[in-house]
Amino acid sequence: MALAGKIAIVTGASRGIGRGIALQLGEAGATVYITGRAPAQSLNSQVGLNGLEATAQEITSRGGKGIAKFVDHGNMEEVENFFKIVEQEQAGKLDILVNNAYQGVQAISDGMGKPFYELDPYIWDTINNVGLRNHYFCSVYASRIMVARNEPGLIVNVSSGGGLRYLFNVAYGVGKQALDRLSADMAMELRKKNICCVSIWPGAVRTELVTAMFSDLQKKSPNAHLFAAGETVEYPGKAVVALASDSRRMSQTGKILITEDLGNHYGFVDIDGLTPPNLRSVSFILDHLGWATTAKWIPRWVKLPGWAIWAGTSRL
Repeated sequence: MALAGKIAIVTGASRGIGRGIALQLGEAGATVYITGRAPAQSLNSQVGLNGLEATAQEITSRGGKGIAKFVDHGNMEEVENFFKIVEQEQAGKLDILVNNAYQGVQAISDGMGKPFYELDPYIWDTINNVGLRNHYFCSVYASRIMVARNEPGLIVNVSSGGGLRYLFNVAYGVGKQALDRLSADMAMELRKKNICCVSIWPGAVRTELVTAMFSDLQKKSPNAHLFAAGETVEYPGKAVVALASDSRRMSQTGKILITEDLGNHYGFVDIDGLTPPNLRSVSFILDHLGWATTAKWIPRWVKLPGWAIWAGTSRL
């Protein structure tokens, strides 16, 4: 119960990575506020009320305290009001914010394989309103609470390798690279307040939506098989818990952290006992690029250093 007494917020926790992170925070003893859209606003009514409340109940059953709040993260008035409620209910205490809310998954799947000029330009808002703009607003309100307490804090932005090179579509990649820059720049201003701010990159994650769309994705994407061997939704949660429990986490602030690197550093495996592939793994990269046969001959532990990956994308 390393996080007993800590107050955490995880946005977009009805399902997927947000749910997995919230469950692990609860298992570590934290009080976890989780958000999701109300049923009438949800793309799938079955993951609205039932999904959010079921997640809160499971957080509590694992030893933490789950508190479900309906929030439309496309509505900044609702977002601001939510943080006021948390601040009031917890007497100004907030230790952890995980920005995970996202609504672009279905739009990405529907537009797979199409160039940006053939897509409705409003896909930009679908992907980046909740997935980027909202994260900024949430970080502002959370930081105000944390700074006022003058105690250590942690802000985690759930990002992806799509910020490094092209993935899915133009709007997705731009949003993820902007989110990584947001983490780095906020870290610059929050460092003196002892608030750690990072981006985490999960690998291929076996979310509920990915599993449901798997047969369709298999037809559209040659990399769909990578998800079959990917992380469970709780592996990123183990990474967040490990970071939140580390008294020396400020050494990581401003960085992009890959979940499997954190697993290797802190010594944890996935809930199924497996170690997922690393985004820096040479075999994973080759497989992603379509060199599956060659990838099989290279051990998974052979990884590219971070600087080499960034150098390979340099446009200078």
